Amino acid sequence: MTSQARLSRLLGSVEMARAYTITALTATFGSFLIERMTSTTTFATIILLLGVLGAAILFVRREELSLLRVAPSSLLAFLALALVSVIWSTDRSDTLIGWVWMFGFAFIAITVGHIRDTLQTVRAIGDTLRALLALSLGIEILSGLLIDVPIAFLDIEGNLAMGGPIQGIFGTRNMLGFVAVIALITFFIEWRTQSISAPIAIPSIALAGFLALLSASPTVLVLAFAVGVATGALTIVRHAPPERRNIVQWMLGALVAAALVVAFAFRHQIIAWMGAGSDFSTRADLWNQILDFVAIKPFQGWGWFGPWQRGEYPFTYINYLLDDRHQTALNAFFDVLLQLGVAGLLLFLLLGSAALIRSWLVASVRRSVVYAWTPLVLVTLAVDSMFESFTISGAGWFMLVLCALRAGQSRSWRENIDAANTGVIPTLRPQK
Repeated sequence: MTSQARLSRLLGSVEMARAYTITALTATFGSFLIERMTSTTTFATIILLLGVLGAAILFVRREELSLLRVAPSSLLAFLALALVSVIWSTDRSDTLIGWVWMFGFAFIAITVGHIRDTLQTVRAIGDTLRALLALSLGIEILSGLLIDVPIAFLDIEGNLAMGGPIQGIFGTRNMLGFVAVIALITFFIEWRTQSISAPIAIPSIALAGFLALLSASPTVLVLAFAVGVATGALTIVRHAPPERRNIVQWMLGALVAAALVVAFAFRHQIIAWMGAGSDFSTRADLWNQILDFVAIKPFQGWGWFGPWQRGEYPFTYINYLLDDRHQTALNAFFDVLLQLGVAGLLLFLLLGSAALIRSWLVASVRRSVVYAWTPLVLVTLAVDSMFESFTISGAGWFMLVLCALRAGQSRSWRENIDAANTGVIPTLRPQK
């Protein structure tokens, strides 16, 4: 066997697929820790190497891939618009750099989505988040209890003894809460699919819940409520008789719409009950200021940057007017609207909503509970996007692309084209 054949065999092996997935997830969710312990250049090098390795793996596995199903068309359109925004951006070099970062995470997510199935992906994310959450708790114990000294380079204040807020290795308490909720979903699905035993699942769920509580993030309550409602609704749909499933879906949709109307009507009382009045006031002031700048360039936006670059207009001027130092719009939808205008927001909404609808329909008829993971994570991303901009960069963007790809693989117009070419009719086996 030649060296080239051995290399191809290695790149196409199951062991390489698992190692690549674990490495990619660790780099993605541990980005803040890696950058603070090394540098942004080091982290960029890691992402670049993962991208090159991913391209090599996909090339070796090219016979397993369908060109039509490499990535969702809405994702490709969104990436194309962000790249084209270089033309009207206030700083073309920073826009190009921001796009490269976004494309890098998207490409790695696409690679993972093609070399691992849903259950394998869930298990890899579970293993990764167990380790990172345990590390976060360990560092918080070290800082808050053992040495009782803040760890400045990680922005850890050592508040564990006071009951929080804590942030672990994730940079902010809101990011810790976001990761903890995704971990809770993942650990529960692992347990239900018997991928892990109860002696591992129960401590894992307790760890994620404990850190979510200690993060003292107002968004965690909203995320937990939304995921709980989505889980209950999906359970009802899955257990409904097949002939009544569509009616149940529409009824649940009407209830959700009514609940949203009630929540909006009583938003001030809800915000006061959550104790998030100051946080919401800060966000409201920021969003109102952003809308003033959106009105200047409503259709194309100011150019794609992702997280706000220092010294760039209009971000610096927005912070100047608010006398603050915001690094994002604290809302993924407002960020996309500001940077890519109405066109970008419509594509972003199409990407997320198409993925959620597809994955929800698949989860409602497939027998295995593992298919519930994708829509539940997408609900988490959608709700969190109303309070943070995690979904347009880093781990949040990675998860959005991964879930959109997973949803498109299970239910897409591309299946009909593939079926016409192969003679295989794709079907979804309903749960009885």
